[in-house]
Amino acid sequence: MEQLNLTPEEILNKEFNVDFKGYSPNEVDAFLDNVLEDYQIMEDNVQQLLDEIAKLKDQVKSLTAKNIELEGKKMAFDLSNTTSYSSVDVLKRISRLEEIVYNK
Repeated sequence: MEQLNLTPEEILNKEFNVDFKGYSPNEVDAFLDNVLEDYQIMEDNVQQLLDEIAKLKDQVKSLTAKNIELEGKKMAFDLSNTTSYSSVDVLKRISRLEEIVYNK
């Protein structure tokens, strides 16, 4: 980003030299040219920041969607593993019950 030529304090405290007809028109014009240049720089900087914010918001949406997708896959994987483990547990229990019933 470009640096500004003037600070708010410089604008506030600016004093123009007075000629016999009032303020020096050249000095006032030069100062106002600097002020206008600063406002253009500020406007450009604000637009750059707004564009960057929009880009970052799009990235956040994309990454959030990807995260949700990965969480869903992880949950499905966890559920499939839980189901297979519980099936093994069920088979072990059935086997123990058969031993108890048929060995007595």
